[in-house]
Amino acid sequence: MSNKLLLFPFGGNAREALMSVFAINAKSKEWDILGFIDDDSSRHDSECCGVKVIGGRDVLTKIPDALVLAVPGSPTSYPRRKEIIGSLNLDESRFANIIHPSVVIAPDAKIGYNTVIMPNVVISCGVRIGNHCIILPNTVISHDSIVDDFCCFGSNISVSGSVRIGSSCYIGSGSKMRENITIGERTLIGLGSNVISDIEKSVVAAGSPAKVIRKIG
Repeated sequence: MSNKLLLFPFGGNAREALMSVFAINAKSKEWDILGFIDDDSSRHDSECCGVKVIGGRDVLTKIPDALVLAVPGSPTSYPRRKEIIGSLNLDESRFANIIHPSVVIAPDAKIGYNTVIMPNVVISCGVRIGNHCIILPNTVISHDSIVDDFCCFGSNISVSGSVRIGSSCYIGSGSKMRENITIGERTLIGLGSNVISDIEKSVVAAGSPAKVIRKIG
């Protein structure tokens, strides 16, 4: 029996996640895709690949047995992901996980709820991925690394072993991280950065090697 699924909001992350749902259903019909929900009424009746925006968050109470993939977040809005997702007032049992069939996950890796992992990602041995995370395609997270809740990863990221990434971080596409470093919470790592030492919390860092550009208020 397939599970009912709602995707929130009607943004790039949810539309890309939909591609992974299609891939899952092509192998086995796991999801009954009800549609997107979005707070912006001007987006209602919009669609992606035949899947429509069917309303706002009131739909959550109208269809209480539907699971939800809530994936807001961008380089500008990522620090507010916890607030936005929390405002849905959903129990953790209402959240879905979407993992593309091509993803490689070690048997002892742990992945939280409301997390989407897109094509060709590798989650290696001993890795811990938190709740409410987004990992875009072709990313590798190596042994014993920890990604805390509410993190967003771009594509083609390489995380070496025993890296710790704090909650609510945004890791830009093409970034690379050396082993045994820590990135503080709410930090943004810019596109294509090479991170070879610890980065403090609540900053923007970029470059090769990555250096702090500014603090985030």
